[in-house]
Amino acid sequence: MIPEKKSFELKQKTLEILKNAGIVLRKDEIDAMEITDLGLGMPEIIGIQIIVYVNNDRYCAKELVLLPYQTCPEHRHGPLGPDNPGKMETFRCRWGKVYLMVPGKPADKMNAIIPEFRKEYFTVFNEIVLNPGDQYTIQPDTLHWFQAGPQGAVISEFSSPSFDEKDIFTDPLIKRKG
Repeated sequence: MIPEKKSFELKQKTLEILKNAGIVLRKDEIDAMEITDLGLGMPEIIGIQIIVYVNNDRYCAKELVLLPYQTCPEHRHGPLGPDNPGKMETFRCRWGKVYLMVPGKPADKMNAIIPEFRKEYFTVFNEIVLNPGDQYTIQPDTLHWFQAGPQGAVISEFSSPSFDEKDIFTDPLIKRKG
């Protein structure tokens, strides 16, 4: 759990990034913003800020906001039953720069900086660099992690229904929800 003062500071930084990106939110969306350190207690290094616009039984739309070099750690969206292979998501970079890591040939020289204190839990290094307007679709049950560049980043996520509490993280200490 992030202390209230720290949570307030992170929310203010997040709102500044959203302002820079030209993204306008309603008060209820700001109030409902999720700020998480994923249970590791170092939110500026490993964490994410999330605004959910809609998440129903057909589709989901969110804004993901990352502070400079903040990392959402490696995870996958596994099968949710015999007829549901797991969440498929498309990331569209709206502002800043995003370093998205997926399976495949490792980058010769990565832009992303692996958080040293949990480096053993990062295993995919095929780097896709997303600039504003670029997008990438992540198939269900695919390991991935992502990090903002030096200014931070705003990512619009469009996906099948999202069940964040069922995300499968490589790092056993991660506590997403629930």
